Amino acid sequence: MDVLAVPADRQKGWYLSLMAPNTKGPEFAWLDPSRLYCNSQALADCVKDLLSVFHSDPIDLVAGIDAMGFILGASIAATLGKGFLAIRKAGHLCVATENQNYTDYTGRKKTMEVRLDVLKPGMRVLLVDQWIETGGTMRAAIQLVEKQGATVVGVAAVAIENTEGGKWIKENYKFSHCIPEGLQSQVDGKYMNILKSFNK
Repeated sequence: MDVLAVPADRQKGWYLSLMAPNTKGPEFAWLDPSRLYCNSQALADCVKDLLSVFHSDPIDLVAGIDAMGFILGASIAATLGKGFLAIRKAGHLCVATENQNYTDYTGRKKTMEVRLDVLKPGMRVLLVDQWIETGGTMRAAIQLVEKQGATVVGVAAVAIENTEGGKWIKENYKFSHCIPEGLQSQVDGKYMNILKSFNK
C-alpha cells in the first residue's frame, strides 16, 4: 500500500498494512511498525484507537519507553494535552534516576532508568511502547513507575503478543492495542497476511 494512501472506510487497524516486514534477517525484529507513523492519518487513527479504551480514565502523565515508545507516547500525550515522561535505557540521563534491570525480547539483559523528580505518589500514568513481545521491557517500566508511588492507569502499544509476559500484562493492567481480534493469532505467530504483498 502507498504510504500516503488512506482508505475511505478507516476501520480499526486499517493502518497495520503500512507496517514493513523484516528484510534484514533474524537479528532484527520480525517487522517494523514505525512505517505507519509516516502517514499522518494513520498515526492519528492509531492514537485514537489506543485511547478509546481509556476515555473515562483520568490520566495525569504519559510515559513512553526508549526508543520507539517515544514517538507513540509523545503523540498520545499531545492528543491528551498531558506531559510526556521518557523512560530511558540506562546511561542516558544526567540527573538522579531510579533503575530497573530487565531482559528484552532478544534475551539480552539491560537496565532502564527514569528521573526521580517527576513521578509522585498518586500520579496516574499511561505507559506506552511500540510493541510488546515478551513483556519484559514493559514490566520493567511498570516497576519503575510503581516504585515511586505512581499508579499505572494502563498500557498501550500497537500490539501486545499473547506470550507469557504479554498475557501477564493483559491480566493485571488495563490495556489497549491496535490489533483486531481476527489478526491476533497472526501477530502471535509472527506473520501477517496483509504484509505478503509489501512493496519495498
